[in-house]
Amino acid sequence: MMPAIMDLPNDFIPNNGRKIPAVGLGTFQGEYGNSLVKDAIKLALAQGYRHIDGAHAYGNGKEIGEAIRESGIPRQNIFVTSKLAQIWHDPADFETALDESLKDLQLYYVDLYLMHFPHAYKAGENNKTIRHSSGNGKPVIDYDLSKRYPETWQAMEKLVASGKAHSIGLFNFNILKTKRILEIAKITPAVIQAEIHPYLPQHELHGFAAQHGVLIIAHQPLGGRPISLVRGNPDEPFPTEDQKIIDVATKCNMTPAQVCLSWAVQRGIAVVPKSINKEHMKQNLQLERLPDDLFATVDRLSLERGPLRFLGPSRHIGFDIFDEGRDQPVEDCAPWG
Repeated sequence: MMPAIMDLPNDFIPNNGRKIPAVGLGTFQGEYGNSLVKDAIKLALAQGYRHIDGAHAYGNGKEIGEAIRESGIPRQNIFVTSKLAQIWHDPADFETALDESLKDLQLYYVDLYLMHFPHAYKAGENNKTIRHSSGNGKPVIDYDLSKRYPETWQAMEKLVASGKAHSIGLFNFNILKTKRILEIAKITPAVIQAEIHPYLPQHELHGFAAQHGVLIIAHQPLGGRPISLVRGNPDEPFPTEDQKIIDVATKCNMTPAQVCLSWAVQRGIAVVPKSINKEHMKQNLQLERLPDDLFATVDRLSLERGPLRFLGPSRHIGFDIFDEGRDQPVEDCAPWG
């Protein structure tokens, strides 16, 4: 059993009634590779984690599947997330895409399947990798599919009927793009996974999602370093290094990471921090409710210093997927094209 989160929920239940553990383990290793993923997941499961967050694009489905099988924990007791790769946004590719993920995971279904970003890429050789421009090494965007993401969602809905995905949701969708999904959806997204931490609290997105019973799951809940190609504000310190976070941690006898995670869960947001360190994994499960005044201190940080996003793909893809004023991409070519 997962250790109790003192005075905080162990699980959240979105609009489809399916229970999602409040604390999960993120598995994206970025530029560090996947050599330690299997052992990290086995360690996490042994400590009580029951929520494993993966994606086809992470390239570690086999490691996740092997760790789950070797853990000896019944499949139905583990909540597994995967994500639709951006080269497979064409509705004709959907079942093949999920089948490939399930094959890697050695599973018959995933508990949650997310559209991995709203924009789509052209596929490269053998339809397995992203096609890149020979001139500048940038990914080749499929502008048509990037604008037709509501149709991508409609195809995802069929995966629920097949039983291969118990819940479906969105990854890094803003309010504008989510509204377009809701206009055509027969199945309301159960989840939006987004970058959320004390420097980027996303109060508006959280409030909007709550109106529709959509659970927010925070990736990069401690800040985090995405791969260099899509890294925003690379020289800025993490929230865990903020003196006010450190002061709150000292007063509560917690680590700065525990403060950031407790703050999120206290808001009703699930978290999927990454770690391969046994002690950090253990600490990330041991969360406590922050006193109201200290919660407010953490909650005000983004107002005092301004919001800070550590994931910034704009320079890499040529448009801003987080633009709330225009549904980007607007043009049919890259600025450098």
